[in-house]
Amino acid sequence: MPWAYVFCVFPVGLLVLASSFARWVRPSGDEWCFLPVIREHGFSGMVSKFYFHDNGRAMNGVLVWLYGRFGVAGHQWFAPLSAVFVLGILWALTALALRRAAFTVPRGVPLLVASMVAVVFLLGSPNTYKTFYWPAASVSHTLPPVLACAAVIPFLLARSRGGRAVALAIGLVIGLCIGTLSEQATIVVLVVLLASLVLTFWTADGQRRRRLRVWFAVGLTGTVGGALILVTSPGSRHRRGRFGAAKDTSLIAPDSLAGAARSFGHIMIDTFSAWQYLGAVAAGVLLGLVMRGPGGATPVSPRRPVLLVGAGAVTFLVSGYLATLVAYPVFHAGVVASTRLWNDFLFLYIALLTGLGILLGQALQGFRPHDGAMRWGAAVLCAGTCIGLAPPLIHLGNQMEARAHDWERQDQWIRARVAHGAEVVPYTPTPIGKMTEPFGNGKRSWSTACVARYYGVKHVDYSPQLP
Repeated sequence: MPWAYVFCVFPVGLLVLASSFARWVRPSGDEWCFLPVIREHGFSGMVSKFYFHDNGRAMNGVLVWLYGRFGVAGHQWFAPLSAVFVLGILWALTALALRRAAFTVPRGVPLLVASMVAVVFLLGSPNTYKTFYWPAASVSHTLPPVLACAAVIPFLLARSRGGRAVALAIGLVIGLCIGTLSEQATIVVLVVLLASLVLTFWTADGQRRRRLRVWFAVGLTGTVGGALILVTSPGSRHRRGRFGAAKDTSLIAPDSLAGAARSFGHIMIDTFSAWQYLGAVAAGVLLGLVMRGPGGATPVSPRRPVLLVGAGAVTFLVSGYLATLVAYPVFHAGVVASTRLWNDFLFLYIALLTGLGILLGQALQGFRPHDGAMRWGAAVLCAGTCIGLAPPLIHLGNQMEARAHDWERQDQWIRARVAHGAEVVPYTPTPIGKMTEPFGNGKRSWSTACVARYYGVKHVDYSPQLP
């Protein structure tokens, strides 16, 4: 068996373990409100709720309906299916990019790199539950950046004029989808596309430059179009008004600009000090060390590597700050604690770290006497990252199992009371992953009314103990 497949056991095995814990997922937070709407009004009701009332994210309503229509089972299957989606997209993107660049690598290396990026992104998050297991957050902040990567795959596959036309059409549709999924992801995608468009002046030439510019322009058009649909929607206006951010100048107000800068600074301190992101660098270094050009030759380093690194850093910082700024009028300083919002730009951070590792690995290829040792060192660091992420994941799995048992017991008890005609029932919070639960700290929250609607009662009362 090729050595890379042996090391794939660590990240892929961790993803499988994490997916197995999804059987303990039970509805919480926003899903208390989604499920009754899906049950009573179906697809149109869910999309209308988002577009006309909640936040304008129409595509979000579509995805919520897709998993919510299956009830608890839909919540349980969401994480495993999203893990397959993320890993599949990253694996295909890595393999196709290498093939398009005429690079060869040992078998299993594209899977190893893709699975490491997936593990660091999905399971190395400050709040893995909200990133990976909570579908409502995942469809808005975890999947959109990966969906943007999916738009690149048809472009890499296109060889003919017809293939390029299909790739442009897919890029346009995906841009529209991202624009109606998440304001933060939209900002990140727009900044990345604009930066990439500008970089073509130095990193591409001739017909290749023209094709890249057309593809970037189409992506920008689709994403801007989706963003306009979202921002002009009644739901978006209602949300801004609800949080006192209805004025168009709220984003550029001095308090917002300064507050967002402080919040983003705190986020960056946490991000730059997180050890798990070294796994992405190690995966990139490993890929850079084993890459070979045609005939087994040492690959030529990309043009202007310093320019690429600098542009990547600026793009990340600008997009991250703007994404924080967009969220600030609604969340204010709470944007620091709302770690699910970070995922929109943290994926870019992980991708850039992997790219930096690739450049580093290519530069180290000249040190032949130590080439093998560096390769094994990078592979061991990848495995070590996965081993380090396993204990907190297992601890979270145990918490989820305990909550699932409590949730089921209470759910059956409440349904039995309702079947006997009860119109008011007690409810005990079953928190997990810093999720909003009815009666958080004993006080009513916005989800309390949704729980009552879910069970078909007039209202629920706080109970300090489970039945």
